Amino acid sequence: MSFDAAYEALTDHDDDARWAYGTGFTDPLAGVDTAVPAGVDRAELAAYCLMLGDDALIMSHRLQQWVTRAPELEDELAIANIGLDLLGQARLLLSRAAEVEDAGRDEDALAYLRDEADFRNVRLAERADADFAHLVARLLAFATWRLALLDRLTASADPVLAAIAAKGVKEVTYHRDYAAQWVVRLGDGTALSHDRMQAAMDAVTPLAEELFASHEIELSLAASGVAVDPSALRPEFDSVWAQVLDAATLRAGTAGAGGDGDGDGDDANLPAPSAGVSGPGGRHGVHTPAMAEILAELQGLARTVPGGVW
Repeated sequence: MSFDAAYEALTDHDDDARWAYGTGFTDPLAGVDTAVPAGVDRAELAAYCLMLGDDALIMSHRLQQWVTRAPELEDELAIANIGLDLLGQARLLLSRAAEVEDAGRDEDALAYLRDEADFRNVRLAERADADFAHLVARLLAFATWRLALLDRLTASADPVLAAIAAKGVKEVTYHRDYAAQWVVRLGDGTALSHDRMQAAMDAVTPLAEELFASHEIELSLAASGVAVDPSALRPEFDSVWAQVLDAATLRAGTAGAGGDGDGDGDDANLPAPSAGVSGPGGRHGVHTPAMAEILAELQGLARTVPGGVW
């Protein structure tokens, strides 16, 4: 077998230069009808795909920043694979958005050439993590919400969204389980790990509120069977969240409090909880200051070398 032939099995579609769709090598849209469903507004569908694609893209970028920083080699690999899964979802969703809007842009243009106000990701995805406990708390919130969303989108009236969701459900199930296992392990571990995990959950809780705020485009497309009203995801999210908290011996409802509240004097050593999210959020293009840092790193090379290929 030649050197080149050894790599031919990595892909079964023609575009060999762009084979990476998460951790799988099969094009999940092969044979899927890509026509926009009758009666569906193209601009709304494109905007919705951008929302879901931007969520995955920005969360993936944050996870990539943790590679080489995780506590064990196995976690380095797990975080890298989760980041690749989300990057694959982002590519598919941004490609669908570009195809539907038909404005001469492709997935790369949408990822690298839009300004901050044009991104539609939830702000939970942007948050920097003070430590590993904060990372797994944020991943648990994101994955629990996204899994509930993708599970419902498998029945979307848009065949492309349904196919992307079906692939994503398998991936995000692992993301949620990985994060939940670490939350339980740290929460029900030593006194120090418990305090840090409690502080992390307190910090992430208020940011999760934005996940269930319904945007007008989501409501419009939900009425036509294409999208999901995020407010309908709250019961499932709360149920999973409560189960994990219970197994981890963590308490809920302390998002506005600082420290661990046990009066032992170590509260000053714990990261401060995040402020709550209110008013227009990421779905309206309103982001945290962290977004500028993310885009500077994500888009720097593409903007410095316009049209560059390698």
